[in-house]
Amino acid sequence: MAKDTHVLERPPEGASPDWTIPQDWNHYTAEEHATWDTLSARQMKLLPGRASNAYLKGLEALRLSESGIPNFEELSERLMKLTGWQVVAVPGLVPDEVFFDHMANRRFVAGNFIRRPDQLDYLQEPDVFHDVFGHVPMLADPVFADYLVAYGKGGQRAMELGALKNLGRLYWYTVEFGLIAEPEGLRIYGSGIVSSFAESKFALDDPSPNRIGFDLKRVMRTEYRIDDFQQNYFVIPSFDELLRVTVETDFAPLYKEIVGQPDIPIAEILPEDVVITRGTQDYANAKA
Repeated sequence: MAKDTHVLERPPEGASPDWTIPQDWNHYTAEEHATWDTLSARQMKLLPGRASNAYLKGLEALRLSESGIPNFEELSERLMKLTGWQVVAVPGLVPDEVFFDHMANRRFVAGNFIRRPDQLDYLQEPDVFHDVFGHVPMLADPVFADYLVAYGKGGQRAMELGALKNLGRLYWYTVEFGLIAEPEGLRIYGSGIVSSFAESKFALDDPSPNRIGFDLKRVMRTEYRIDDFQQNYFVIPSFDELLRVTVETDFAPLYKEIVGQPDIPIAEILPEDVVITRGTQDYANAKA
């Protein structure tokens, strides 16, 4: 797979040592703003009744349904008042140590480029729509905002312990592709789902994937794929519980325990799993 031009090995010219760059909001074209509006409009129609209450409240509080690509300075001002977070622009995917340092200090890194109009439904890497529309509303929720701070600090420790693969699975199955059980039913909150028109429907409605009760060790042992709809979704009971488990767990002995165990294949169901939905794994029909 060819390396994308937005995936960099060192800060480009003009970037700060922490990889941040100016968003340069005034240089977005009318077409780029229109692409944001197209993506936003169809998600805004789809997400009520599907997205978590926290996500929908964040959208409203941060005014992310307004027309055009958000200005990070204005967005950060609103976000800072709610949870102390800010959004900073970066040129692409940044090194792990940079990513975790920003997160541990309540700075969310976001790409400042947007996909082309012919890429509305699939992009190999995160753009400003995924990063801002997908992630940032959840940062307006104080509990989830604290969870990401804890994750950032945990990432710094995981680097020292050689456990990034396992911790990365926690991010994948919560921050990117997490489901939550709310009184009204299952809801989506992961950014990879809420920013995707197709997966916003698939994650809740399709019979193909497994939907399994969240268990920290189970999640960190489970493989995932990046080139298709998810075959597993893990369901948390609440954001409070997700934060509690993350903060109260000593990850060092957990990593040692996991190292001695095999990875769990993507679609496998374990006897001890709390199975909410056992999937058919019938992806051919799902895509038809």
